[in-house]
Amino acid sequence: MNPDLVRRYLSYYQDLGFKTLYRVEPASQPAAQPAAPAPSSGAAEALQRIREEIGDCHRCRLCEGRTQIVFGVGNPATRLVFVGEGPGADEDAQGIPFVGRAGQLLTQMIEGTARKEGIPLVRQDVYICNVVKCRPPGNRAPEPDEMETCGPFLFQQLEAIRPRAICVLGGTAAKALLDRKEGVTRLRGNWYDWRKIPVMVTYHPSYLLRAYNQEAKREAWEDLKKVLHYVYD
Repeated sequence: MNPDLVRRYLSYYQDLGFKTLYRVEPASQPAAQPAAPAPSSGAAEALQRIREEIGDCHRCRLCEGRTQIVFGVGNPATRLVFVGEGPGADEDAQGIPFVGRAGQLLTQMIEGTARKEGIPLVRQDVYICNVVKCRPPGNRAPEPDEMETCGPFLFQQLEAIRPRAICVLGGTAAKALLDRKEGVTRLRGNWYDWRKIPVMVTYHPSYLLRAYNQEAKREAWEDLKKVLHYVYD
């Protein structure tokens, strides 16, 4: 391996607080599959039409406690989309997904990992959205019927963008896209498929904020490295 690359990896893990490193086999890549259609040049217009279709939504009970709809943010022509669970209090107040503590951590993960890996990428280069567009009361997980009502709008967003990969944050988003029963600890770190788009599952940043989840934080960074190298190498 190139000595400069070795030094970058060692510096990366030192920053995360690791003292001992072990050799592991290279991470697997998504299985070969038919190429997904390229991102539409009209993705921005398509996203705007989806937002207009949602309107001042009253399709489910989540409308009762929200301040505003939190649709999505980022580059419509991106090659990478992050999908979370639903807006929290800060997101509900600002109308932008992932702007609270969990969102700040997600931004650090995206930009810090990209910088360490030599990939020119900032948060504004990707697209970020949630399964449901209104804040669930008390930040609870969305109920199945709420996800069923709002999910089609998420699917329309993903179809409009057609990224090269999707990074799913947490078990709720994984269930919405993959319809699997396993928890996120079993799903994370592996590639799946949603309508011929590779999907990587990892932990939700809010889970990583808990002090006792240091191992999960390391695993999430590893997942993100896989995604970034797959999409941008």
